[in-house]
Amino acid sequence: MTLPTLFIPHGGGPCFFMDPAGGPPDPMWRKMQAYLAGLIASLPERPRAILLVSGHWETPELAINVGDGHPLVYDYYGFPPHTYQLDWPSHGSPDLARRVGDLLSAGGFAHHDEARGWDHGVFIPMMVAVPDADIPLVQLSLRADLSPEAHIAIGRALGPLRDEGVLIVGSGMSFHNLRVRGPQATPQADAWDAALTAAVTEPDPVARAARVAAWETLPHARFAHPEAEHLLPLMVALGAGGAGPAVRDYSDHVLGWAVSGYRFG
Repeated sequence: MTLPTLFIPHGGGPCFFMDPAGGPPDPMWRKMQAYLAGLIASLPERPRAILLVSGHWETPELAINVGDGHPLVYDYYGFPPHTYQLDWPSHGSPDLARRVGDLLSAGGFAHHDEARGWDHGVFIPMMVAVPDADIPLVQLSLRADLSPEAHIAIGRALGPLRDEGVLIVGSGMSFHNLRVRGPQATPQADAWDAALTAAVTEPDPVARAARVAAWETLPHARFAHPEAEHLLPLMVALGAGGAGPAVRDYSDHVLGWAVSGYRFG
């Protein structure tokens, strides 16, 4: 059975786990938490492994984390002390890491990374989506040039994994401008979100890839993403999704931002 690919929002820092007593998050984040919590059940079958690309790991050339992702990388700042003790004790998958390397070897794959832990673009959404930490995970870096076309091509190379029980996940945010929050951001964020969604859900897969690769031409593009790293995981998910349908399967407002999630294939 062929699995879809996903572009998911990973929230803001440890937003789902701010209560040291384990209570629910701020109401603003609860719809996103519910979306992430339902991801695995929404699939046609439970994946044997996850390949995840996070907006928080860039390398000059592609790198694959082949370890178990520990210790975790708490790459957020100014949050309560207990949020620096969160854990998601899943395991890596050496077999999947080798398979990813084989698929990417013709496209500039560089090296394995055995030491780096999983960043919060990995463990925060996965603590919600896979709370029992019982699905092995491999993380793939972004290429530091952040080329949309290159990352779509990387996704296409990874497409065969969908028929091998592997869930390909891009973890980022469809809107990510930490300098603007609140109602003053909403009109531009809404216009950007509508334009991005129209491009992502373009029925023709060739036109879809071209429109999303040209994301900087969309309204308020650089308002939404002063830097592109939180959008580039979308390119990988889109490329891996192939010629199948593309839909927005999550939409909400947080911090005054319009935020969407997408599913391909």
